[in-house]
Amino acid sequence: MFPWLTILGLLPLIGGLAMIFVRGTAAKQIGLAFSLVTLVLAIIVALTYSGGGKGFQLTEQATWIKAIGAHYALGLDGIGLTLLLLTAFLTPVVLIASWNDPDLPKPGEDPTAITHRWGAHVFVGLILAIEGFAIFAFTATDVFLFYLFFEVILIPMYFLIGGFGGARRSQVSAKFLLYGLLGGFVMLAAVIGLGVVSAQAGTPSYLLTDLTQLHLSTNVERWLFIGFMIAFAIKAPMVPFHTWLPDSIEQSTPGGAVMLTGVMDKLGTFAMIRFCLQLFPEASKWATPVVMVLAIISILYGALMAIGSKDILRLIGWTSISHFGFIVLGIFALTTQSTAGATFYMLNHGLSTAVWFFAAGFMMKRRGSRDISDFRGVVKLTPLLGGLLLFAVLSALALPGLSTFISEFMVLAGTFSRHPIYAVVATMGIVLAALYALIMYQRTATGVPTPAVAERFTRDLSGKERLALIPLVVVILVLGFFPKPMLQIINPTVTDTLTQHVGITDPQAHVSSEGGR
Repeated sequence: MFPWLTILGLLPLIGGLAMIFVRGTAAKQIGLAFSLVTLVLAIIVALTYSGGGKGFQLTEQATWIKAIGAHYALGLDGIGLTLLLLTAFLTPVVLIASWNDPDLPKPGEDPTAITHRWGAHVFVGLILAIEGFAIFAFTATDVFLFYLFFEVILIPMYFLIGGFGGARRSQVSAKFLLYGLLGGFVMLAAVIGLGVVSAQAGTPSYLLTDLTQLHLSTNVERWLFIGFMIAFAIKAPMVPFHTWLPDSIEQSTPGGAVMLTGVMDKLGTFAMIRFCLQLFPEASKWATPVVMVLAIISILYGALMAIGSKDILRLIGWTSISHFGFIVLGIFALTTQSTAGATFYMLNHGLSTAVWFFAAGFMMKRRGSRDISDFRGVVKLTPLLGGLLLFAVLSALALPGLSTFISEFMVLAGTFSRHPIYAVVATMGIVLAALYALIMYQRTATGVPTPAVAERFTRDLSGKERLALIPLVVVILVLGFFPKPMLQIINPTVTDTLTQHVGITDPQAHVSSEGGR
């Protein structure tokens, strides 16, 4: 069989390596070309994928480290395909929207410092490396192989923050790496433990198909679940493992922030479904009350912190913590509707926050500041930019007609069918979302422009800025009115995971016997 998935992962990595030999505009053009070819190939793979099928498709497998049972094994299911498409779509958008970012000083930074920065070729290479590692992680069907890509993706992200971030980039990138490594060390212990159990049962293997057949004792399963879940909760991120994200977002470029929250962080929630639910079904059900409480706390706490934020990027970072809370809530509500909604939410969150990050980033470039109080009346001076900012905040608060509404509704409706109290409390997050989104828009886009804003907002969106944002807007609108194609890909995998692996069915609706009288 043709190795579609290997080529998909290697293409951006080869493009990243090519950045060693090119500089300046040529680096940006070549990097964009590699990302577009990867996107085209991802679309071809999606068209060949059988949406009604169960299990993994387009599989590739070869023995790698026989002594420990590690394999080079790739495969695609509905959830992996959804996030693969998101990654392939966001990468060229990031490169277009960030075309001049590596060459510009950050707000409050000495313009002469730009001469000491790394060049655009490094920026492009790091973006492509994140894409390649993410694609391999989303398609890995061997636990050991997944762990390697789950960890190695930290390296380009660390340099992306540390090399191109704001004034506190050194401290923040170190904090980011420490949190990631902490989760990785805990997960490594659990991976080793899983390998030992596998070896004791017969032939050692890290293949997901073999590990799902293991019979684990209650205590062993719970401890292994905890090891994996801590790593995934840090990556997601969930309260109380969340503090690294707002700092990292605040100090990142808008493009770096999109790759962080739109791509890398999705590895955490993706892995909760792929590994926690499938490998440790009983432990997942055992931990559900605690995980759902933490998800609710993340929803409300993230939203409240966003309302009080003064930095635009930091505000968006806090909203992501709230949105990831909805995703985790949907996963551990353990209904097909909530889990499918959580998967669709991963896709929509990546698209929605990308529009918001880039609209905010374009404003920051013009104003030379990211403090919300330094903006006013943007929509009067640059109506298209102001309009796209409004679209972004409406998407963040899940306005009906946009794709985010579908996924948020599915999460809450599916959760309500099994855990009504959790769903009711989580609904408060929607109210808070309206507050942080509309308050931010009111303070930046409406009102009479200050002289400083009027002086700098002399042009609306450029051609490249429109080229980056319009595809995102179109996809959000299309999926908002016609989500069926994506849900047809997601639903069979979700149903198979819950019924075959977790061994749980959806709660039955109770109809009163007097309902027809």
